[in-house]
Amino acid sequence: MTFDASWWLILVFLFDLTVRILAIIFVPRNRRPTSATAWLLAIYFIPFIGVLLFLLIGNPRLPRKRRRKQERINDYIHDTSEHLDFGTHRPNAPEWFTSMVTLNRNLGAMPLAGDNGAHLISDYQESLDAMADAIRKAERYVHVEFYILQSDASTDNFFRALEEVAARGIPVRVLLDHWANRGKPFYRKTLKRLDAMGAQWHLMLPVQPYKGKYQRPDLRNHRKLTVVDGTVAFMGSQNVTDSTYNLRKNIKRGLHWVDLMVRVEGPVVASVNAVFLSDWYSETDEVLTDEIDLFAVKTGPGDLDCQIVPSGPGFEFENNLRLFLGLMYYAQRKVIVVSPYFVPDEALLNAITTACHRGLQVELFVSEEGDQAVVYHAQRSYYEVLLRAGVKIWMYRKPFILHSKSMTIDDEIAIIGSSNMDMRSFGLNMEISMLVRGEEFIREMRDVEQHYRDLSRELTLEEWEKQPLRSTVLDNLARLTSALQ
Repeated sequence: MTFDASWWLILVFLFDLTVRILAIIFVPRNRRPTSATAWLLAIYFIPFIGVLLFLLIGNPRLPRKRRRKQERINDYIHDTSEHLDFGTHRPNAPEWFTSMVTLNRNLGAMPLAGDNGAHLISDYQESLDAMADAIRKAERYVHVEFYILQSDASTDNFFRALEEVAARGIPVRVLLDHWANRGKPFYRKTLKRLDAMGAQWHLMLPVQPYKGKYQRPDLRNHRKLTVVDGTVAFMGSQNVTDSTYNLRKNIKRGLHWVDLMVRVEGPVVASVNAVFLSDWYSETDEVLTDEIDLFAVKTGPGDLDCQIVPSGPGFEFENNLRLFLGLMYYAQRKVIVVSPYFVPDEALLNAITTACHRGLQVELFVSEEGDQAVVYHAQRSYYEVLLRAGVKIWMYRKPFILHSKSMTIDDEIAIIGSSNMDMRSFGLNMEISMLVRGEEFIREMRDVEQHYRDLSRELTLEEWEKQPLRSTVLDNLARLTSALQ
């Protein structure tokens, strides 16, 4: 018995119709409209490839077992710290600030901590050396967690500091993202060096199906932090690697990364440490709170109010996005955003343009040159609407990649951390952000922002309207793909 061509056409038609119907049922469920629309377009126009991609990377959540671990550690931290006194808070906080702190707390953040000292480090090598100096003073433990961790000439002092404290018998615990490091320069060398010093290290979010470890492969632990003895911590945007990332293509183009880290002392260090301990537990099943008194906090050399806000696919809500949105709507005078990858969803785009329409001073710092083509073009697709709304766009001059991530609101509130303002950081990356209240810290932020301004050029609407058609096409195509989450 043989099938004629008409039967094959009928079968193909029925298969295509079934895929389309199932896509309408399953794709939009619990997914933001822009993301659902992008996936449906991919499945409708390139059905076989679209379905394959959806099955591979269509689930933005961590595996159920991993989510349950995150929930357990969140509940432990929340319940244990609920009635603790985390320093004295600054007086006369606006009601909206208290409301934001409550929002963060309900979404999984630690309590607001007072009596903290925090100072910015904007020089790349100085940041690495400052962490090394703090590590050498360790007496109880060192916790290191970075998206990218490489032993190279620039980071040698950092690694030597780890070796010195490990040689004294002090526990050194290290977490590094698997996918971000595998196959990169010095990956094997770095792991061997960690082994040789006796560090306890683990890969974050490993994609190792042969070991029973698998989740969506483009989920990332994007956090960057170091904690020493629970008394001093570092966090921000910088990875532990050379400013070129040791990649041949970057070296050939002369690219160097510009980052911003913050050194903190005081009760808020316990919150940074809690993020590390939760990630350690998620990767190892080891509960370190039995040997580390997480809440034995000490007053820091300042009176800043700070709150650590973790976010990522392990949480039910997009904690960082809600924090950014709330602050933009509460701002009264100015909003200044530094983000290397600014690819907003509709809510964030409305928030930043609404700030302009309310008469606020709104500035956005981005890089003149991009290191990731798709993200770079997706970001560019928003420039026109931002410029027309009144956002002042500063482009940090090439060959430098402005990689810092921060936001300042008026003259009293700031955010600094690892989170970009793009849909990947909101939905797929595990991030850490710190909310800070205090004029003295904002003054440091203003100095950094002015330094960036001096090294940037302003993009005008007149210049943007001269963009060639091919650039507009590329930007719009990249904008569509950026919503595939």
